[in-house]
Amino acid sequence: MQPRTWLDQVTEEIIDPDRPICDPHHHLWDYPGSRYLLHELMEDLDSGHRVVSTVFVECNAMFNADAPRHLAPVGETEFVQGVAAMSASGQYGECRVAAGIVSHADLMLGSGVREVLEAHVQAATARFKGIRHTTSWHESNDIRNSHSNPLSGQMRDDRFNEGLAVLGDMGLSFDAWCFHSQLDEFAAMAAGHPGLTIILDHFGGPLGIGPYQGRGDEVFAAWKDSINALQGLDNVYFKLGGINMKINGFDWHRRDLPPTSDELVDRTAAYYEHCIDTFGADRCMFESNFPVDRESVSYPVLWNAFKKIASNRTPAEKDRLFLGTARRVYRLP
Repeated sequence: MQPRTWLDQVTEEIIDPDRPICDPHHHLWDYPGSRYLLHELMEDLDSGHRVVSTVFVECNAMFNADAPRHLAPVGETEFVQGVAAMSASGQYGECRVAAGIVSHADLMLGSGVREVLEAHVQAATARFKGIRHTTSWHESNDIRNSHSNPLSGQMRDDRFNEGLAVLGDMGLSFDAWCFHSQLDEFAAMAAGHPGLTIILDHFGGPLGIGPYQGRGDEVFAAWKDSINALQGLDNVYFKLGGINMKINGFDWHRRDLPPTSDELVDRTAAYYEHCIDTFGADRCMFESNFPVDRESVSYPVLWNAFKKIASNRTPAEKDRLFLGTARRVYRLP
């Protein structure tokens, strides 16, 4: 994460500060040299925008070292359930942090994943909503694969899809994280599970490093073709955000000053606008992806950019993009 002193070099007046927001994608962790727990999160949530609820998404935090390996991820749910209980006390303000919890379970267990999912539900009955098993994989050595060590073609694997079927049978959702080069594989997977609610994180990962460096227009065109193929898959929803990571190639983190909201809009708005125009506000939700995107931009500036991108939308569309869609898809109070 960038130091707050770097981020604080750019400050802006908060746009539409009373608009209620659900931030449907953030993390909590305590790694060596990197800590982002409730107090650090609240510094961002309290920076001007009215965030009333959030959804935590798995990040390999606090796995239970004493549990059998396949059940270790339940430790993350137990950890976040505790944070959510702290927030629900009201001592930290209006926002209900981790009103929804998306944890990890290894879908390569096939039907055996049910045991893990049942343990997650037991650990956080009211808040556990689904899992993310990241599948972002690329053959280039310049592109780091995701933290779950995915295999090439994993979304086509029979065991993986057997696990997805269990997820759907239990009424839980699936967060997908892949790269734009895998979107055709993602589409085939989603089509095979029409009754499963699937949320595509971070626009499906348009890459801007390694073999894609300096090829932004080509990447956007390829991404657009692949994303359009998802139009008929009504079970797929879209998280609009997470596009300011180092892998996206905008290199905000290399600058002396972080970007302004106008700069974010200028460089990235085409992705947001295409998704909203193509799939509608009923299937789209803005997300922060903090603290990962914090390596490039501050929380208040990021949400100002979202509000500028949505400025030409109707009041009803804005309500869904900032709150309603996330609340409905994740079944939040």
